[in-house]
Amino acid sequence: MLVALGTLAGVLAAVRSGAPGGESHPVGAGHAQVPARSAFNLPKVRPYTGDSPVSPGLALGAGGVPMSNSAVQTIRLGATHPPQVAPLRRTVQASLLIVAPTSLSPKLAAAVSRLPGVTVTEQIEAVRMRISGAYTAVLGVDPSVFRSFAARPTGASNALWEGVASGGIAVSYSMGKLDKLPLGGTVVAAGHTTKRLRVVAFGTMGIGGVVSHAVARSLGAPAGNAIVVSVRTENFAAVAAAVGRLIPKGASVQQLVSVVTIGPSGSGMAGAGPLTASGAATAQLAAMLRAAMSRQGMPYVWGAAGPKSFDCSGLVQWSFAQAGIVMPRVAAAQALAGPAVPVSKIQAGDLIFYHTDPTAPKYISHVAIYLGNGWMIQAPEPGRNVEVVPADFGTGFAGAIRVNVAQAAAVAGHAA
Repeated sequence: MLVALGTLAGVLAAVRSGAPGGESHPVGAGHAQVPARSAFNLPKVRPYTGDSPVSPGLALGAGGVPMSNSAVQTIRLGATHPPQVAPLRRTVQASLLIVAPTSLSPKLAAAVSRLPGVTVTEQIEAVRMRISGAYTAVLGVDPSVFRSFAARPTGASNALWEGVASGGIAVSYSMGKLDKLPLGGTVVAAGHTTKRLRVVAFGTMGIGGVVSHAVARSLGAPAGNAIVVSVRTENFAAVAAAVGRLIPKGASVQQLVSVVTIGPSGSGMAGAGPLTASGAATAQLAAMLRAAMSRQGMPYVWGAAGPKSFDCSGLVQWSFAQAGIVMPRVAAAQALAGPAVPVSKIQAGDLIFYHTDPTAPKYISHVAIYLGNGWMIQAPEPGRNVEVVPADFGTGFAGAIRVNVAQAAAVAGHAA
């Protein structure tokens, strides 16, 4: 099965207006809990299991009228006749991204689309630029076409894609929430030029922001410098290799999905592979947990991966790295780094995952590290610091996993 690895943010070229700021063993054989009280002086507590709101509300900017016909939060910009966009006819998986620092030839896009196993391609702009002062990944797209690559609730939102066609920016639900962007308000987008863009929607798109081709190019993005490719599962490896042979010097092809076997917990739940798979060594887990605990009190910063500030998955990746374990960068990919673990068998060093995005209810977007004795450590949200809190198995809980070192490295795209 092809499973999306999450954000594209780490694979894109920057468009700037100025200077840029182990050993393993079988589970159950020596994989003991790291004693929470003796290691961290944490008393035993009862984990939380009740209901609670998954996501706090988002601010609505001046001049916006909220559209409530779906979980995707959008505003109408006031145009009597917004630009027409083609309806969503199907949803496809974004499997590969070809990206280059300069424009790619349309002939390359045509050649890729003819490869056996390729279902659809779209030539787009794919860059990193500053949005409200922070670098993030932005795509320039044809809204009528690219909506097929988005999570289905997002793809089905006509208001979102009409807003993009009108010159606004649709941002990821997480970016809107964590950066406290005002729906209907404006953000400053800075590439080679600077523009104020109206925030027209919060949705799940696998990217920080989506704008039209015209807006992306006006900000300095090279026209058509990327191609997003959807590939049938059985042809994935062959297509990825063939694309690598076709692309010009300076371009790269990035894998946006991983071929894994999903465990019995089902779609949208954490875990990949059988629980009989090997886990990390006890000494490695102890080192990882000490590293994580040493970050208590350090600030949450969205997109940060240490050593002095973190987002949720950044804390996980950095802590495991201190123990010599390679982990993927984003929570959705980290959820595939090992087999699912029942709550009744959870141990210190296991990871706990959550659904927090109502625009894609099965998308895993938050992660914490289980410490033992009912506690977990997490980087929670902007304005708060890395904290130790009772483990939460209530609303939004998406499962727990036991990290398999080789599997984690494979999902991260590194040789184990």
